[in-house]
Amino acid sequence: MPASLRVLTAPATARIRAWVLDVFPRGRSGIVYDAPAGDPGLFGPDSVTWRIHADFPGMLSGGLCALMLQTLHPRALAGVWDHSNFREDLVGRLRRTTDFVAGSTYAGRDEAERLIARVRAIHARVQGTTADGTPYRADDPALLTWVHATESYGFLQGYRRYCRPVPTALADAYYAEVACVAEALGATDVPASEADVAAYFDSVRDTLRYDERSREVLAVLSRMRLPVPMAGLSRDLFLGAGAALLPDWAETLLRRTRLQRIQTRAAANSLAMLAPLFRAALPDGIAPRACARLDVDVSLLAEWPARVDASGRD
Repeated sequence: MPASLRVLTAPATARIRAWVLDVFPRGRSGIVYDAPAGDPGLFGPDSVTWRIHADFPGMLSGGLCALMLQTLHPRALAGVWDHSNFREDLVGRLRRTTDFVAGSTYAGRDEAERLIARVRAIHARVQGTTADGTPYRADDPALLTWVHATESYGFLQGYRRYCRPVPTALADAYYAEVACVAEALGATDVPASEADVAAYFDSVRDTLRYDERSREVLAVLSRMRLPVPMAGLSRDLFLGAGAALLPDWAETLLRRTRLQRIQTRAAANSLAMLAPLFRAALPDGIAPRACARLDVDVSLLAEWPARVDASGRD
């Protein structure tokens, strides 16, 4: 953003910065990003992942898209239903997910592996039965693959919609990179390209459904109270922007009305206009800290990695 425009937009970016830091306060996760020096972690600055996961508008909208998709899987939803306090603390759940994604992306390798081990230990304790009596376990490899596929799809589409185009070769590189986290958590048959993800969603479509539990979780999401001024407006902006990323088949399964789709398009257009202000408001996030750990300039993330070209050659 040019310096003259930064001056004009400074009041707005200051309010946006305060909003983001109220919802996602820094320094409470205990995750170490500044050491050890020279440690690229699981991905490093030459990855597509470091670029996509650095964009706040794309990541928040993409994460909300993933949550909407996840309400369609009865066994995945049962774990949330039975073993979380999503009704009382949905914002806390979003913060914990954000911490894990940020830590596994940008922390050093030992720290990222510690976070993955902690999540695996939590998953090992989560089990039960769905409303119709079907057993589930949070460490079921198939469920882990579902959660990973919805999240990586949402993050990629959020970046595409609210930041910049992502050619297929780079999308394929992103899916191939982030598969390592899903596999470390215990997922199997993880889709590792854009075509793989589309085929995967086709393969699980018959197991998905929109039921009373789906409706309740989405209702809780629609009433979520953010600890910021104009909480309802902020929530509706990002929920609508997230819904705009849903694939057509999911919009149909979720029974989204014509009015909802119109509202979604309006929210997506609004976030697309506001996204540059979010980036200007947050120049000192986790990605710059990780770059400093490796003594590389954060401006590197504005360009795609040279090792991947538009034809997909490494």
